[in-house]
Amino acid sequence: MENKNVLVTGAGRGIGKAIAIEFAKNGYDVIINYNGSKEAALETLEEVKKYSNHSMIVQANVANGQEVEAMFQQIQETYKKLDCLVNNSGITRDILCLRMSEEEFMDVIQVNLKGTFLCSKQACRLMMKKKQGSIINMASVVGLSGNAGQCNYAASKAGIIGFSKSLAKEMGSRNIRVNAIAPGFIQTKMTEVLSEEVKKNLVNQIPMKQLGDVEDVAQTAIFLAGDASKYITGQVIQVDGGMLM
Repeated sequence: MENKNVLVTGAGRGIGKAIAIEFAKNGYDVIINYNGSKEAALETLEEVKKYSNHSMIVQANVANGQEVEAMFQQIQETYKKLDCLVNNSGITRDILCLRMSEEEFMDVIQVNLKGTFLCSKQACRLMMKKKQGSIINMASVVGLSGNAGQCNYAASKAGIIGFSKSLAKEMGSRNIRVNAIAPGFIQTKMTEVLSEEVKKNLVNQIPMKQLGDVEDVAQTAIFLAGDASKYITGQVIQVDGGMLM
């Protein structure tokens, strides 16, 4: 049987890295996208290659249409197809709205929302040739609830949810499924720097009384990529310990 493959954007660290490794464990060839840190991408590749020898890294700023097009051209030349896309790349520029500059707002929209659009558009073109595929977009619980100090980030994630549902309707007849994952508070290097008091306050908002692990999100992505979810599209799955229940 031919191996399936997956492109994971922003896979150098955190949730993206965990997703890349989990897909490799499940027999996928993994295309590890990065923009800034080649070193981090190579570290992910080293982990991935324990399970998949036909994986690779590729540099591209997902907010740049020409770079995204070149990335997908490289994927097509190397693999001839794409089975799954995980739009994970994302940035934050947290600040209260009244103090937020236009640049701080647009930077987040460009990477998080425009990047999801650009990569999904190219992925659909590849997937339509086989009339099958899965696109998984990383949203966030703040895209559903909002969050003070994150007007730009919450807007981008809410936009991803609307985009995912719309694309799911457009691509359903082509057997291309589009879903979103909305993580809650997940333990990453970003949360490690938080004080114990802040972590305690976060945990108190969660019925399960604990932060999530990156593997919790990765396992959800595997489910949405595979045949176990072949009749699921246009959905937003919250991985949040019940926080927004």
